[in-house]
Amino acid sequence: MSDVNKTIQKWHASFRKGTDFDSWGQLVEAIDEYQILARQLQKEVQSTNPSDFTEDQKKTLGKFATCLEMRSSALQCTQSQEEFKLEDLKKLEISMYTRKIIKSILTYNKDFPFDVQPVPLRRILAPGEEENLEVEEEEDAATGAGSPESFPNRVPVLQGTLLPRLPSESGMSLLTIKIDKIGLKDAGQCIDPYMTVSVKDLSGIDLNPVQDTPVATRKEDTYIHFSIDLEIQRHIERLPKGAAIFFEFKHYKPKKGFTSTKCFAFMEMDEIKPGPIVIELYKKPTDFKRKKLQLLTKKPLYLHLHQTLHKD
Repeated sequence: MSDVNKTIQKWHASFRKGTDFDSWGQLVEAIDEYQILARQLQKEVQSTNPSDFTEDQKKTLGKFATCLEMRSSALQCTQSQEEFKLEDLKKLEISMYTRKIIKSILTYNKDFPFDVQPVPLRRILAPGEEENLEVEEEEDAATGAGSPESFPNRVPVLQGTLLPRLPSESGMSLLTIKIDKIGLKDAGQCIDPYMTVSVKDLSGIDLNPVQDTPVATRKEDTYIHFSIDLEIQRHIERLPKGAAIFFEFKHYKPKKGFTSTKCFAFMEMDEIKPGPIVIELYKKPTDFKRKKLQLLTKKPLYLHLHQTLHKD
């Protein structure tokens, strides 16, 4: 079996796993599986290495990723007026996996069941990779503070991959974090800013699914406002000692053609308390092991959060 056939079989297995979770009502698991597969497809679409897929085939893979994200978004928003149903998503399976393997979804763009556009092409970088491609003078950069306005109407990098709150359990606590705003001296220059939130152990290993917020709602002076609620995907009592919640601030660089991590912040377990909290910003690359931390700036600019604990 060729490598491309193996790849498609792997994608198909992931697709079936996600739709099975979806059918069984395991929505958190389904969303996670859909997002993993969507990112794998996007990575293939955006790869600059020699590929087994033609440009037309990559465009179709990008449309498939769009459908996965649409279903994921529908599961996260119960009041969506343009819900993308499980039955809709299952229409893609016959096209994706046939006896000839590469047929329809990889070859004939006209056969794609839905009138959707591929996810916008933006370069996907490994953590820290962008540091080899650019040099940012954080301390010496111009302030670039923006006027009080919303971000321009444009197709955002992400619609967000936020997950719903877990079911409650007796005697266990769940944490909702409202990401209020972040202070940056060049806030007005940031394009398509969003946060990637993860929960790591002391070794930097993920304990929960990684979540991306939607693009920020507005900018004002030296602040970028999010006003977004995020649900931590594990009961607080089940987080291991030394765990931390990380917030990576990311924005798009049109001249470079990729999304860059500008700075990060983190919150440790002893800081989990109901009410507002303000935490410091650190220079990239993100240090998940918390060994070599450097403050982003000496100026009083922070990440502003509000915590709510839910306990039965």
